[in-house]
Amino acid sequence: MAAHSFLSRDRAEAGNIVSRLSPENEALAREIIARYPRPKSAVIPLCHLVQEEHGHLTDDGMAHVAELVGVTAAQVQGTASFYEMFKRHETGRYVLGICTNISCLVLGGAELLARAEERLGIRAGSTTADGRVTLEDTECLAACTDAPMCQVNYRYFGQLSDADFDELLDDIASGAIDEVVPAHGTLALVRQHIPDDRVANIGPPEIQVAPQWFTRREAYLAPTDVEGGA
Repeated sequence: MAAHSFLSRDRAEAGNIVSRLSPENEALAREIIARYPRPKSAVIPLCHLVQEEHGHLTDDGMAHVAELVGVTAAQVQGTASFYEMFKRHETGRYVLGICTNISCLVLGGAELLARAEERLGIRAGSTTADGRVTLEDTECLAACTDAPMCQVNYRYFGQLSDADFDELLDDIASGAIDEVVPAHGTLALVRQHIPDDRVANIGPPEIQVAPQWFTRREAYLAPTDVEGGA
């Protein structure tokens, strides 16, 4: 993971809280914006970038996104509030979501949630005193064949026995899970970069032209004169 991903977290631990994007992530945000026909189309990926840096969506972070894409902070907040993955409040380093919908419920999901509450000493919707784990009672995770299951920072762990789940909690507590599950907010460990020669049709719709593949296809399908025809 790039070193800049947790710059603001490091600063916060040092007592200097910065809730806008760091200079490094602002440069990355501008790179992301350049991939879209209109800047405001980048609101969602930029919100993910803010959450990666701070662990949740800060007010200043959303205001910064608004400045970068040319909309209001209220518009950014209105978009972000639609998606459960965006957290408006501080969370633990790990968000542990346990599914209690029908398949998981039948196969022990509620018991896993109760087990987590007992082990962590908190109720669902709360964060441990050390700030490490936020526990959530989660709606269907769309992986019913792997019930009972949970997710840690949106990485799935399924077909969990009591022993499996205890081992998962132990790994979270010891830090062993850090090697496979990054802190909350980080969607991927590898950042996408698109070379300039692979970028196509970046511009407002009204000035876009047909891509080369479409032009070639139209030429191929166009009717041709048949020599000697009527």
